[in-house]
Amino acid sequence: MEIVGVDTGGTFTDFIYKSGEKWGVFKHLSTPENPAEAVLGGLKKVLKNENFQVVHGSTVATNAILERKGANTALITNKKFEDVFEIGRQNRSELYNLKYRRENMLVPATLRFGLNCRINVDGEEIEPFDEQEARSIIAKLKQAEVESVAVCFLFSYLNPTHETQMGELLREAEIPFSLSHKVLSEFREYERTSTTVVNAYVSPKMKRYITYIMQNFGGNELRVMQSNGGSISADTAMEESVRTILSGPAGGAVGAYEIAKKAGFDKIITFDMGGTSTDVALLDEGLPLTMESTISNFPVKVPMIDIHTVGAGGGSIAYIDKGGSLKVGPESAGADPGPICYGKGKDITVTDANLFLGRLVPENFLGGNMKLNTDKLKKSFGEMSKKINLSSNEVAEGILAVANTAMERAIRVISVERGHNPQEFALFSFGGAGGMHAVSLARLLKIPKVIIPMNPGILSAIGMLMADLIKDYSLTVMLKNENISRDEIDSRFVPIQGKAYDEMRLEGIDKEDVIIEKYLDMRYQGQSYEILVPYKDDFEDEFHKLHEQNYGYCNKNKPVEVVNIRLRARGMPEKPVFEKIQKGTKRPESKAYLGSQDVVFDGETYRTGLYDRKELKSGNVIEGAAILLEYSSTIVLPPHSKAEVDDYGNLVIDTEGGI
Repeated sequence: MEIVGVDTGGTFTDFIYKSGEKWGVFKHLSTPENPAEAVLGGLKKVLKNENFQVVHGSTVATNAILERKGANTALITNKKFEDVFEIGRQNRSELYNLKYRRENMLVPATLRFGLNCRINVDGEEIEPFDEQEARSIIAKLKQAEVESVAVCFLFSYLNPTHETQMGELLREAEIPFSLSHKVLSEFREYERTSTTVVNAYVSPKMKRYITYIMQNFGGNELRVMQSNGGSISADTAMEESVRTILSGPAGGAVGAYEIAKKAGFDKIITFDMGGTSTDVALLDEGLPLTMESTISNFPVKVPMIDIHTVGAGGGSIAYIDKGGSLKVGPESAGADPGPICYGKGKDITVTDANLFLGRLVPENFLGGNMKLNTDKLKKSFGEMSKKINLSSNEVAEGILAVANTAMERAIRVISVERGHNPQEFALFSFGGAGGMHAVSLARLLKIPKVIIPMNPGILSAIGMLMADLIKDYSLTVMLKNENISRDEIDSRFVPIQGKAYDEMRLEGIDKEDVIIEKYLDMRYQGQSYEILVPYKDDFEDEFHKLHEQNYGYCNKNKPVEVVNIRLRARGMPEKPVFEKIQKGTKRPESKAYLGSQDVVFDGETYRTGLYDRKELKSGNVIEGAAILLEYSSTIVLPPHSKAEVDDYGNLVIDTEGGI
C-alpha cells in the first residue's frame, strides 16, 4: 500500500509519499478557490497504483472561520441564555483601541433560540424538555434555511438527556447538528457554547470538502490531522471538525519533535515559515498542549499543540504606509497571483526581496521545475525605493528585516514572555521559506544552533505521517480536597476509558494496541483556572511543582480540587523510518558544488557558493556565505556561520561559525 502525507498551505500544497521502499516529495501550487483541486492534482502526480492511504492536514476549517464562509448556523440553548455566546467574558484584547469593533458573530441574534428546559448543577432535571416548543423552533430553522445547529444546554456534561432529545428531533428533520456534551463535556457554558458553535459552523464545509476528495480518489483510506498532534478518520473529522483547526501547523510540530529527538536535541523552538504565515512553538522535552486556544477571538476549548502564528511568510506583501514607513504583511499574495517573480503578481513580497538580493537561484526553484521571473523586479524595487529615498538593495534588505522582526516577536511571545531563555534552545527551521531566514532570526535572539532537516519545505506533511492516531476525552468532575482519592478518580475514568476503546476500535485500532494517558485539571480551591497535571501516584505533589514553575510559588497547605479529568487514547500506525546517510569527509565532494553568485548581506556583496544539498554526506562542513539548494526549500548561510551535516542529513548550523 502506498502512503501519502498532504499539507495544504496558502501558497503550496505539499506531498510526501512512499512508493515501494522509496520516499518521494512533491510541491503543487495551491488552488485557493477550491483547495481540494490541488490535493487531487498532486495525488494524481505522485500515486502509482490505486491502493493507498492518505493523511491530510487541511486549512478548510480555519479559513471558514477567518473568512466567515462557514455554514448558516443556528444556536439552541436554554431560555434566557441565548446571548451568552455574544456576551462572552470581560476580556478586552484591544483595550485602548478607540476604533475597535467586534467581529461579526458566527451566529446572529436572529438565529439564537431559547428553549424551556433545565438541568441543575447536580445533573437533576428541574424543568422538563418542551418538545412542542422544540418542534416550533425547528420550523423556524427550516424557514431560515439553516444548514447547521449548535445545541448547548446548561449542565449537559452532567446529564445530556435534553441535548440528546433535541438531537433526535433535528436528525428527524434532517438538519445537521452538534451537541455540546459530545464536542466538549466540560463546565463553563461560554467556552462550551463557543466551541460547539465553531464545530457546527465549520463541519458542513469540512464534510463537503472531504466527501469531494474521497469521491474523486476512490475508496482508499483518508485520515485527517488534528490540532492535538494526532490523526483521526475522515468520518470523525467530518463530525468533529473543530479538532482540525490547526492541523497543518500541528503536523510540523510533530515532525520537528521526532526528527530533533533523533538528532539529539530535546529543547527546540520550531520555526515554520511558509508562503502566507509563520508558526512557532516551544518544545521543552515534549509537545506543548493547551486547552485555552482562540480563533478569530472565539474560544475553542479542545486540546491543541500550543502554536503561535504571525502573518509573515514568503508571500507577505511589502508596502509603504501613510506615514512613510515600510510594512510587511499580514496580507499575502498567496498562490494566485503570488509574488512578482512567479509571473502574475504585482506587489513586492518577501520572496521577491530574497530573489532581488541573490538569495534564491531562479533556475533551481522547486528543483528546476518552476523558473522564477526576475525581469520585473528591478522596476518594482526602483519605484518603491524612490518613495522612501533608499537604494533598491536597502529596500530589499529592509523588507527582510521587518519580516524577521515580526517573527522574532512571535518567538519572544512563546519563550521570553513565558520565562524561557531562547539561548537554551535550538531553532528548528522548516517550511518553504524558513531556511532563508533561520540564521538571521537566530542571531537576533542569540540562539546558538539552527537545525534544518532534509526536505524542510514539506516537513508538515512528513509530520502527519509520523503522527499517532489520537482521541481526546474530558469530563468535569469537581472533586474537592476531601473527595480526592485514587479510587474515586479511577472510578470516574472507567466510563470514558471504555468509550475510548470502543471508538479506537472504529478507527481501526485494537484494544491491545491502544495506549492510554490520563491527566487531571487541578487548581487550589478559590482559583478560577486550572493546570494540566499527569495522573500518576504523586499527582498532588506534581501539581504543586507545576504551580510553582508556572507562577513562581506554591502552597502545599492549601486545599486543592480536581476540576476535569482528561484521557488521551493513542494508536500507533506505520511511520516513516529515517535511515542514516552515507559518511563523508569534512570537505564536500566536488559534485555537490554548483558554482557561485553574488549575494547581498548587510549592504555588502559576497561571492557566494552554491551547493546541491542532496549530494552532501554526513560530516560535510560548509562555511558561509553559502546557499544550499534542494527541491522543497533554499537554505541561506550568511557570512560567519557554519553548517555541518549530521548522520540523518540534518544541517546543524552554528550561527556564529564556531563548529
